[in-house]
Amino acid sequence: MRLRYPDTIRIIRVPCTGKVDLLHILRAFERGADGVYVVGCMEGDCRFDRGNLRARKRVEQAKAILDKVGVGGERVKMFNLSSGEGPRFAEYAVEMTKKITEMGPNPIKEAMGKAA
Repeated sequence: MRLRYPDTIRIIRVPCTGKVDLLHILRAFERGADGVYVVGCMEGDCRFDRGNLRARKRVEQAKAILDKVGVGGERVKMFNLSSGEGPRFAEYAVEMTKKITEMGPNPIKEAMGKAA
């Protein structure tokens, strides 16, 4: 089965969402991403023990920082899926793309464009 999701999605694979650092999320916005979503395994079902819980905490930290700097914390979100839920992954991609499109471009990207 081939999953269909928006072609604007850039997938970055990691062995565990616990490897996703707060700086990775924030750097994505600094480099012009309009939104970021992290997809990890189901809570309590991480084969690396607590990786998905660490990732959720980092996503929440990123939300708080993005709100403080005026980018908008709702531009970053975490989802939990089991490995057999590929179609839901595609649904989340569509959902996030729609939400981000409604919000408009990343304000940092717009500011950088004006400065250039």
